[in-house]
Amino acid sequence: MARKTAIKVANLTHTVTSNTGDLTILKGINMEILESESVAIVGSSGSGKSTLLGLLAGLDVNTSGDIHLYDEHFSSQTEETRALIRGQYVGFVFQSFHLLPSLQAIENVMLPAELKGDKQARQKAEVLLEKVGLSHRLTHYPNQLSGGEQQRVAIARAFASNPKILFADEPTGNLDEENGKLIVELLFDLNRSQGTTLVMVTHDNGLAKMCDRQLVMSSGQLTEQSL
Repeated sequence: MARKTAIKVANLTHTVTSNTGDLTILKGINMEILESESVAIVGSSGSGKSTLLGLLAGLDVNTSGDIHLYDEHFSSQTEETRALIRGQYVGFVFQSFHLLPSLQAIENVMLPAELKGDKQARQKAEVLLEKVGLSHRLTHYPNQLSGGEQQRVAIARAFASNPKILFADEPTGNLDEENGKLIVELLFDLNRSQGTTLVMVTHDNGLAKMCDRQLVMSSGQLTEQSL
């Protein structure tokens, strides 16, 4: 059976205004990613790869062009509608974790499911934290966790809403080699076991090669390439 298209992008551009005038960060991006694929977006700093990821996840609004997540025309929606679509399809793992400091590990993981009114939010959070090896850290606050542990909590939180697409922005960028390797194993295990589409920005060519495909961002344009 043919796989569905998880992400489709057509003629995507993004321009920002600065003191020195308009700066076009993305220039006519076209791409298609199938469900359950793993795709790495690589490129030098400032090439636009994190901007692209944020637009695909609906964290920012593109200047022109179209983004579809499955059959949803994502880019043309209001912020309220984009938030609903994000809640249905998207999980996001940030380089800097973005955990809420006033919430315990389990409360951070419960949050997406609680916001959707899931009465089994705590039970699901416990299962996810056990999956990422943190069943002994449920009641710890982020400042009581190591960087690697915080990133594992962030991954568990990203999967709490059962996303069809997981976006990861430099998920190992702030971690040492040992914790980075563990996070990579977790991401690909969840990609395989749950069939989640995985799209990550990374500067690590070794990590990029583990993905099904590599897309290279250069001067705001995207090409496919074997690394």
